[in-house]
Amino acid sequence: MAKALAPGVSTWPDDDPQLIGSGCGSCEAVTWPRQQRCPRCSGPDMTDRLLPRRGTLIAWTTQGFVPKLPYAGQETGESFEPFGVGLVQLGDEVRVEARLTEADPDRLRAGMAVQLAFVPLYAETDGTEVMTVAFAPV
Repeated sequence: MAKALAPGVSTWPDDDPQLIGSGCGSCEAVTWPRQQRCPRCSGPDMTDRLLPRRGTLIAWTTQGFVPKLPYAGQETGESFEPFGVGLVQLGDEVRVEARLTEADPDRLRAGMAVQLAFVPLYAETDGTEVMTVAFAPV
């Protein structure tokens, strides 16, 4: 069994899940995650918008140490495995920051194509896997 870490940010567990962002009807700004008010014009005319599944990796880094609290992963000390974090351009719409499925610097480069994926972040005591948003090289 699996569940999403943040159920309202995507259509997962659909077969082809998408991130759910917001689009401003006044100034056309796009955000992710959803926003009640536009960060550009402060207007309230925001509607849900499904974002593209594929994008371009703009910048990235490797998280090589356990993040500070409130990090939800259960890895600590020797069980921690580094993971990639990237800034991904989704079409002409929006840039999002998310985990990457790849952490090896030799396999990541700015400008590479990536696709939305969901990866396990941790398992609850009953064995339920908690899934999080990530992007995988295509």
